[in-house]
Amino acid sequence: MQQTEALLIRKQVWSDTSLIVTWLTPAHGKVRTLARAARRPGNPLAGKLDLFFRAEIAFTLSRRTSLHALREVSLLQAFDSPSVSSVFLCGYFAELADAATESGQPAPEIFNLLGRAIAHLRVQAASLRALEHFEIELCRVLGVQDDRAHPLATIESYCGRIPASRAAALRMMRPMAAA
Repeated sequence: MQQTEALLIRKQVWSDTSLIVTWLTPAHGKVRTLARAARRPGNPLAGKLDLFFRAEIAFTLSRRTSLHALREVSLLQAFDSPSVSSVFLCGYFAELADAATESGQPAPEIFNLLGRAIAHLRVQAASLRALEHFEIELCRVLGVQDDRAHPLATIESYCGRIPASRAAALRMMRPMAAA
């Protein structure tokens, strides 16, 4: 059994009672786990599997697939945001981290960057400055920083595309900037 600190970056419904949960970890990079019966009332995982939560997880590696069995979750930090725009921005950051990491490959710097961004957005509203800082730092961490190119172009070149959630996060921030 593997045990590690993790940030929950994606949840998908698997069945009437189960979820596929994608985590970002420092030692294992991206980890996809099956949380059996997590949607069933009274399950020990209830309330511990929400986006951007930081947790200590235990999972069993699968020998056949890249979908591992989630065994335990100990919540370290819930995500409660001051604004909807912060949730959207966290979503964009999580998608970038997802695109920039691979399963089974250590990603401690990306884990730390995403963790700092989520912690910041727990107490501060989303801002263009936070978005640009994350993009610049991600380029630096990935080792693809190019002072001649805009970080967005560099990320697009590295990841293949810019997640659509960036435009949604910007739309959510605009009404606040105009007020």
